[in-house]
Amino acid sequence: MIWPAPRSHPVGQALLVSKVTYISNRERSLGTVIMGCLSYTNGRVLELMDNRVEIDVASQITVRVWGIDSDGRPFFQNTTASHLTGDTAMVSGISHPLKAGDVIGIQFDFKKARFSVVAVTDSGVPRKINATVQLLPAQRSPWQELVGTVEKPQFVATASNKRRFVRHKVLFPIEISFEDARRSHMQTSATDIGGRGCYVETLLPLQLGTKVIITFWLDSEKIRTTGMVKASDPGVGMGIEFTALDNIVQERLQSHLDKLDDGLGGHDAAKGASSAD
Repeated sequence: MIWPAPRSHPVGQALLVSKVTYISNRERSLGTVIMGCLSYTNGRVLELMDNRVEIDVASQITVRVWGIDSDGRPFFQNTTASHLTGDTAMVSGISHPLKAGDVIGIQFDFKKARFSVVAVTDSGVPRKINATVQLLPAQRSPWQELVGTVEKPQFVATASNKRRFVRHKVLFPIEISFEDARRSHMQTSATDIGGRGCYVETLLPLQLGTKVIITFWLDSEKIRTTGMVKASDPGVGMGIEFTALDNIVQERLQSHLDKLDDGLGGHDAAKGASSAD
């Protein structure tokens, strides 16, 4: 059965529905879902035999994309993403060359994550491409609420998994330095951190295997440990593993991050972490 849009909900106004199931067929211009609401474009909703409401949605959202293109040049661009699932999407109209295997950052609303390019196709517009992207492990989809997926556990504690602590997406001030004191220190913030390591967003990440010294504050105590770059994504950032952090300090750091992420005194704790001297 096909329902017309209710007269009380003209084109462009949002109608809240109890459940949205995304399907794929030839017609993908019926509406746009934004934060759980259906915004009608031609006002048709499909009713299934089992009384579920299924909406044929052209799930197109505006996103920000950045990284290093295939020519080695950094780029930032606002564009659109569609064909959304919990961990994949089609990003359209990218005006920079990319290839399969490139890692890019994508932001929707205030949420961002790292994705790998799995396929590149011609957009039909000169000098623009479409890229199919896949969410990297341990990342949370920026549009997770739109597609209604259940978040997967970030890590599973197994003998082969060294990252035994949950990583948190919080801004955590750190200093990156080197054994060679002549090299410049980096005052920055980790955007993804746990008891075993962190991720730092930067256009020019350090090379894989680079040894670093990480300094940060826990309350009024200055913590200093060594680390190694385990992931290097040009134009996006780098993952650093803490290589000499004492187990007790790991537990303290994890507890501190848990409180930050839960919002229990998060503002004051973050301020203290960044202003301690």
